[in-house]
Amino acid sequence: MHKLLIFNDEKLLHQALTHRSYRNEHFRAVSDNERLEFFGDAILSFVSGEYLYQRHPEMGEGEMTRRRIAMVDEEQLAKFAIEMELDSKMLLGRGARLDGGSLNPNLLSSTFEAVVGAYYLDKGCDFENIRPLIYELFDSVHPEVKIVRSELDPKNQFQVFVQKDGHTTPPKYITEKKGGSDHSPEFVSKVYVGDKFCGEGTGRSKKDAEKQAAESALAKLKKGR
Repeated sequence: MHKLLIFNDEKLLHQALTHRSYRNEHFRAVSDNERLEFFGDAILSFVSGEYLYQRHPEMGEGEMTRRRIAMVDEEQLAKFAIEMELDSKMLLGRGARLDGGSLNPNLLSSTFEAVVGAYYLDKGCDFENIRPLIYELFDSVHPEVKIVRSELDPKNQFQVFVQKDGHTTPPKYITEKKGGSDHSPEFVSKVYVGDKFCGEGTGRSKKDAEKQAAESALAKLKKGR
């Protein structure tokens, strides 16, 4: 576990590590980590924006948006989870374990988000107490990696198209779980610009579904040129 990741309330950490597949097999287990995952995702979105604003005063809004998406995407958060040794500490159900859940980027990134949410609560809901941990992780990502991944991400590309087309509001993704099992869910995402429907995608994680939706929207834009 990371040297800065010290919890006062171990129950919060336990909940953050508990996947719903584990809870379904252990009825006495605490609540699963889905609410904490949602909370941690929101925290990371804010802190990553703040990090870029503070670290890169020369960077424009469009570039900051692209970098932020790349810094908190599934692949990067899964790497953070492994660096913090969460892969060996996740509480997974038997099926999820047999399916290699401890190596699944979706489960790893979701667990990382949940741990961030729990850590924020444990530290008195004070950003000052969690910045050292998150900033250190962001600092560890090589600048060139941030640039390359931000350029390749379809959500970033679609954002650029939208901005060039004169829209001031970013694309909005509406993503819902539509099926699958506890350890292998299926999500459907629809992307809108304003009230206009632009594309739809499916995936085994919210992030994958949103990427597919962005790719669908990009394909329509390029076809219409």
